[in-house]
Amino acid sequence: MPPSRFAVPAEVPGLAARRIAADILDGVLHKQRTLDDQLDGPGAHPGLKALADRDRALMRRLVSTILRRLGTLGHLLSRLLDRGVPTDAPRAQSALLIGAAQILWMDVPDHAAVDLSVRLVQSDRRASKYAGLVNAVLRRCAREGQPLIDEVKSQSLDIPPWLSKRWIAHYGEATAREMALAIGHEPSLDLTVKSDAPQWATRLHGEVLPSGTVRTLLQGSVTMLPGFSEGQWWVQDAAAALPARLFGEVKGKTIADLCAAPGGKTAQLAHAGARVTAVDRSPARMMRLRDNLARLGLQAESVVTDATEWPGGGAGFDGVLVDAPCTSTGTIRRHPDVAWLRQETEIAALAALQQRLLQKAVTLLRPGGTLVYCTCSLEPEEGEQQIAALLAAEPNLRRAPVEASEVAGLAEIITADGDLRTLPCHLPHADPRLGGLDGFYAARLVKS
Repeated sequence: MPPSRFAVPAEVPGLAARRIAADILDGVLHKQRTLDDQLDGPGAHPGLKALADRDRALMRRLVSTILRRLGTLGHLLSRLLDRGVPTDAPRAQSALLIGAAQILWMDVPDHAAVDLSVRLVQSDRRASKYAGLVNAVLRRCAREGQPLIDEVKSQSLDIPPWLSKRWIAHYGEATAREMALAIGHEPSLDLTVKSDAPQWATRLHGEVLPSGTVRTLLQGSVTMLPGFSEGQWWVQDAAAALPARLFGEVKGKTIADLCAAPGGKTAQLAHAGARVTAVDRSPARMMRLRDNLARLGLQAESVVTDATEWPGGGAGFDGVLVDAPCTSTGTIRRHPDVAWLRQETEIAALAALQQRLLQKAVTLLRPGGTLVYCTCSLEPEEGEQQIAALLAAEPNLRRAPVEASEVAGLAEIITADGDLRTLPCHLPHADPRLGGLDGFYAARLVKS
């Protein structure tokens, strides 16, 4: 039977993944939408369900590579375009970024990268007039792109200028550059395991970090990895796994985990035998926390409320963990969209919220109890300055300095005051993908 003249032409292989990548890039760069919102949950891109696992992985890698190298790509395109990137057609901008990223950093043949980017603009009404421009620019990129990038390798173009300036001021120019370099590499997958880390490292083709975290380069759906459905581990950056350890032995103790979702630290404390009350204002995020605990076979009381207004219910807690909302600038290596979504003006409002959470935490703590405060921010206003202000305002609190022995001997992550400060360039490795930590700050205080 002859094919119908009305038959829909077959989709060009790989085009759907690039079309969705373009949509998600547009969401981040023009609509201020986070990657997490667009990849998971009720706001996820509707086309994701139809993508094969391989195409989904390609799409994620494309988006993260572009966001990780956005400053460098901007420099490159400014050199290759006489009149700049077209501003009247977002899809043309996305196609140029997608094509250039594949040519320069991904294992995609140049001709395929060019062809699929051209098809991407041809399929968009506003951008189709730029098909010839995209074709010409990406062909030039294949010939001339690498030398243009080499020109600016020593510059931290992929960190927004306001953030780079702050890091240089606080950490020094050399460290700020090392941090930027570390953020430029796609990070590994970090897992907190319930027991027998060496065995899980072998099964997951990874290695055990000094802190006990299992780090692996395995790609693909986390839910398909060995041990996930049996609840043997959970995903948690190695740095994020450190603050909960600062309580020491917690078996039988009562601990309130404020701003707890999605629950990695709650799981750590519950697994160690604490009686945990997890508090978070977001019903959706708290549902995720409950689902995670159920998979892991762990128990905690959960309360959906604003932690700053929570009465706490009776006697004081033995410990309170404040994992405060923050600018999240320490997580850019895992969440490259953060670099381009956050603004310096947000720091003050978040610092005010952190201050209120700390003040609430003090009231929830029994005499002799331990308060651990942490943020995944590299900004001093959200870390060191918060604790300095709290100690000045609360004479019944004292700092309990962290010892290197409590954090697997990693003395370089302990500050002069005895607080925890991890940086993206910490824990270097011969394979850069297996090195690095999220940027975290944590302090331990005791109530007299």
